[in-house]
Amino acid sequence: MLIQAVGAVLPAALAVALSPFPLIGIVLILAGRHGRRNGLLFTAGWIAGLGIAATLVVLVFGGADDPESPSSAIADWGRVLAGAALIVLGARTWWQRPRAGDETGTPRWMASLDDLSASRALLLGLLLSGANPKNLVLTASAATSIVEVGAHHGDLVVAVAVFVLVGSCTVLGAVVIHLLGGQHAASFLDSVRQFMITNSAVITAIVLLLLGASILGDGLTGLGR
Repeated sequence: MLIQAVGAVLPAALAVALSPFPLIGIVLILAGRHGRRNGLLFTAGWIAGLGIAATLVVLVFGGADDPESPSSAIADWGRVLAGAALIVLGARTWWQRPRAGDETGTPRWMASLDDLSASRALLLGLLLSGANPKNLVLTASAATSIVEVGAHHGDLVVAVAVFVLVGSCTVLGAVVIHLLGGQHAASFLDSVRQFMITNSAVITAIVLLLLGASILGDGLTGLGR
């Protein structure tokens, strides 16, 4: 069951990891005052937020491995609604993407990330991972998939851990590069930040459309069982 559970969570985990905003945010935090401290705290908050959200979904839908159970039906309808919502959001993001020649600047909410207190860095990581609506949908889908393939006990814990680790790989990678790479790392991370800012709408739209279609398909398949 472990292999099936891990395979089921990888698409959603990669979608979480490829979200542009946490990557832009962590690079800005690392470049600011107390960058090392705040970067580590943001990462800890991010990992904790994903882990808590996934654990709560697993507890709520613990009976979803039985196709005849109410939990399974609720999970399937939730997938249908969530998948449709992601497709709509992805299409909206694509439609509103900056056109050639448009200026793309750092979002306003990121302007003060270079001077965060320790507590705000930790809280921001928690909120961006665990309370972000898009991440909640993806986390719920992944955690429900773990339950539905019949993973229990150790397999369930490992599958959740894999989801959290893969979903955190870009944030973790940025921190590791910053800690080990010196000035070259700063230049590289700044180029990554600028790329993500410039292309964030396109990346987000593609991820939302692909994952939305996948989640919607899974929900419809489950309802047809």
